[in-house]
Amino acid sequence: MAQESLPYKEGQMEALQRDRAYELEQVQKLKDEMRNLSGQLANVDFTYRDPEKNFDRSKVKGVVARLIKVKDSCTMTALEVTAGGKLFNVVVDTESTGKQLLQNGNLRRRVTIIPLNKIQPYTVHPRVQHAAVKLVGKENAELALSLVGYDEDLRSAMEFVFGSTFVCKTIDAAKEVAFNREIRTPSVTLEGDIFQPSGLLTGGSRKGGGDLLRQLHELAETEQKLSVHQRRLTEIEAKITELLPLQKKFMDLKAQFELKSYDLSLFQGRAEQNEHHKLGELVKRIEQELEEAQSAAKEKQLLYEDCVNKVLVLEKSIKDNDNSREGRLKDFEKKIKETKAQMQSASKNLKGHENEKEKLILEKEAIIKELASLETQLASLRTQIDNLTSEVEEQREMVASTRNMHDQAQSELNSIRMKLKDCDSQISGILKEQQRLQHKLSETNLERKKMENEVKRMEMEQKDCSTKVDKLMEKHAWIASEKQLFGKTGTDYDFGLRDPRNAREELEKLQAQQSGLEKRVNKKVMAMFEKAEDEYNDLMSKKNIIENDKSKIKKVIEELDEKKKETLKVTWVKVNNDFGSIFSTLLPGTMGKLEPPEGCSFLDGLEVRVAFGGVWKQSLSELSGGQRSLLALSLILALLLFKPAPLYILDEVDAALDLSHTQNIGRMIKTHFPHSQFIVVSLKEGMFNNANVLFRTKFVDGVSTVQRTVAARQK
Repeated sequence: MAQESLPYKEGQMEALQRDRAYELEQVQKLKDEMRNLSGQLANVDFTYRDPEKNFDRSKVKGVVARLIKVKDSCTMTALEVTAGGKLFNVVVDTESTGKQLLQNGNLRRRVTIIPLNKIQPYTVHPRVQHAAVKLVGKENAELALSLVGYDEDLRSAMEFVFGSTFVCKTIDAAKEVAFNREIRTPSVTLEGDIFQPSGLLTGGSRKGGGDLLRQLHELAETEQKLSVHQRRLTEIEAKITELLPLQKKFMDLKAQFELKSYDLSLFQGRAEQNEHHKLGELVKRIEQELEEAQSAAKEKQLLYEDCVNKVLVLEKSIKDNDNSREGRLKDFEKKIKETKAQMQSASKNLKGHENEKEKLILEKEAIIKELASLETQLASLRTQIDNLTSEVEEQREMVASTRNMHDQAQSELNSIRMKLKDCDSQISGILKEQQRLQHKLSETNLERKKMENEVKRMEMEQKDCSTKVDKLMEKHAWIASEKQLFGKTGTDYDFGLRDPRNAREELEKLQAQQSGLEKRVNKKVMAMFEKAEDEYNDLMSKKNIIENDKSKIKKVIEELDEKKKETLKVTWVKVNNDFGSIFSTLLPGTMGKLEPPEGCSFLDGLEVRVAFGGVWKQSLSELSGGQRSLLALSLILALLLFKPAPLYILDEVDAALDLSHTQNIGRMIKTHFPHSQFIVVSLKEGMFNNANVLFRTKFVDGVSTVQRTVAARQK
C-alpha cells in the first residue's frame, strides 16, 4: 500500500512541532537569562570603534574577567580579591594596538590596557612555591594562577594578574605563608581575607564576594545551553521541512483511503441485501455443516477401532494371568517380607522425625505469629498503596486535562500564528503599495513644484506686462479713452487693415514730437526703474534663501531635540541602574530607582522612589536622616558615574552614619569606581580598611603632625 510505504508515521509532525515549541520556549528563556546577566555585567563589556580601516579585532583579546575560567567555584571570592581592579583590564597584543584604541577607539570609559609584548609578569619563584607546599601542604596553599584556565598566548597577562599571590584554605595557612621568612608572599583565604608580608591585614564581611566571576560562569553555562538548544531547534526545523511534503502526501493518501473504505462499505451493504448473496451464504453454511458431520463420523470410527483393540488385549492378558498365578503368588510373599522389614526400619526413623516435627511445629507457630504481624503491615501498606493509586489517578486525570488544555492552546496559537503570517503578508503588500504611492507622490510633488515655479514665472511676467501697460497708460492718456476700439474693424485701430506706410509716416511724426519732448522728459527714469526691479528680484531671491535656511534650521532643531531625548533617556537608564546598585550596596536590603511621575514621561521630570524589603515608600519623609544622607550620596555618585572623573574629594560624607554604613561606603567606592581616585576625609575606622594610602593627623608634643601609611601593592 502506498500509504504504508511512505517514511512517515501519523502524529510524527505533531510531535516535532511540540518539540519545536519546547525548544523555542527554552531558547527564549535562556536569552532572557543571558540578557539579565549581561545587564548585570555591563562593567565587564568593552566596546570600541575600529581605530582604522580593516582593523584586525583579534588583536584585542578582551577584558581579563572574560578571558579566564575558574576551575573550582569555591575559590571565586579569593580570586576576585586577588585580581581586584585588574579583572577589568583590557588585554591587547602590542602597545601600538593599545595606543590606537586610546587615541581613536572612541572609548566610553577609562580603561587600563595590558599589552602582551611589554607587560612584565611576576610569578612566585618555584623554590618559594615548594617551600609553601612543604610548610602547609599542597591542598592548603595553591598559586592563584593554577586555579584559573586560560589560553596559552595569554600567559604573561595572567601571570601579571594572578602570579604573585597564594590562595589558602584556612586563615592559619594564610598566616604561615605570608609571614614565613622563606616565603613572605601575599596570601588570600577562600573568604577573601588578605595577609600581606608587611603585616597589613584586610578582612571582614564580604557580602556578595565572588559575584562577578560567578555571574560570568553562569553566563558561559547559559551560552553553552543556548547553543545546544539552538542546534536542536535547527535540527527539528530541518526535519519538519523534510517531512512537510511527506505529511501532505500522507494526508492526501489517508483521505483517499478513507473515501475508498467508505465506498467499499457501501458496496458490501448493497451486496448483502442481494438474493444471490443470501443463497450463496446458505450454500456455504450447508457445506460447512456437511464437513463437520463427516469429520465427526471419522472420529467415531476411530474410537470404535480403539475399543475393539482394547478388548482383544484384555482377553489376552486374562489368559496369561491364569497360566502364571502360582509364580506370581510366591513373588508377592517375598515382597511382603521385604515390606515388613522396611516398616520396622521406618518406625525407628519415624520417632526421630516426630522429634523434628515438634521442633518444626514450634517454629511454625513463631512463623505464624510473625506472618500475622507482617499481614497487618501488608494490609496497612495496601491501604497506603490504594490511597497513593487514587492520588496517582487523580494526578493523571489532571495531567490529561492539562494536556488537553495545552493542545487546545497550541492549536489556537498555531491558528494565531497563521493569521499573523497572513497579516504580515498583507502588511508587506501594503508597505510595497505605500512605497509605490510615496514614490508617485514625490514625483507628483516635484511636478507640482515645477508647475508652481512656472506659475510664479508667468505671474512675474504678467506683473511686468501690467506695469508696462500702466506706464504706457500713464504716459499716453488717450489709451484709456480709446482702449475699447483696439483691434475693431472699421476704426483707426484696425490693426489688420492698417497701411504700413501711413503708420510709418505717423511714426515719424510721433518721433519728431518725441524729440521735441525730450528736453522736458527725464530719460533716467527707465534706468532707475530697471535698477529698482533688479533690487526687488535680488531681495526676493534672498528671501527664498532665508526661507530655505529657516526650514533647514527648524529641521536641525528637531533632530537635535530627538538626539537630546535619546541622550536623556540613555542617561536616565544608566543613572537609574547605577543609583539602584549604589543605594543597595550602601544600605543592603533596599532598592532605589528614578521614575517619572504617574501619567508623565521622563522629559517632565523624575521622582526618587525607595523600597525597604520589597515595600515601596510613598514619600521620602518616611526615611531617617542617615537614610536620606545615603540616598542623596547614592544619587550624586550615580550622576558622577555617568561620566567618571579621575579624581574625587569627599569631606566627612559618613559623619551621620554608623560603622556598618561607613564600611559599605568604602566597599561601594572600590566596586563602582575602580578607575577613579578618591581623597576621603573621615574620622571613622570603617573607612580606613578600604584605603590604599592613609594620612593620619595627631598631636605630638603639642604639634600637629601627619603620618602617612601605604598599603603594600602587588608587584
